[in-house]
Amino acid sequence: MGPEQAADLMASGGVLLDVREPAEWRAGHAPRARHIPLGQLAERLRDIPADRPVVTVCRSGARSRQAAALLARDHGQVHNLAGGMRAWVDAGLPLQAKGGRPGRLI
Repeated sequence: MGPEQAADLMASGGVLLDVREPAEWRAGHAPRARHIPLGQLAERLRDIPADRPVVTVCRSGARSRQAAALLARDHGQVHNLAGGMRAWVDAGLPLQAKGGRPGRLI
């Protein structure tokens, strides 16, 4: 799924699940995204709504592919954001940091 499609899905109630590490998240993430690092995902599957579409994202798409495969076992509609946060930024979509400040990709 591309970044524009992911943003549309979020606008209609979908969940963007950011599986990057905490430092990456703090530097900048998509507004309204949820954060669960990939290493914690298996223990926190119940934190992700099973009744809403989920789009997984990382920096480039590799970790989020793993997350999407893990979620696909229990969640009906799971997508991976092709190109990750790099593609999100390249599409001109916003990043925010703590307190709503403009974010950056690291």
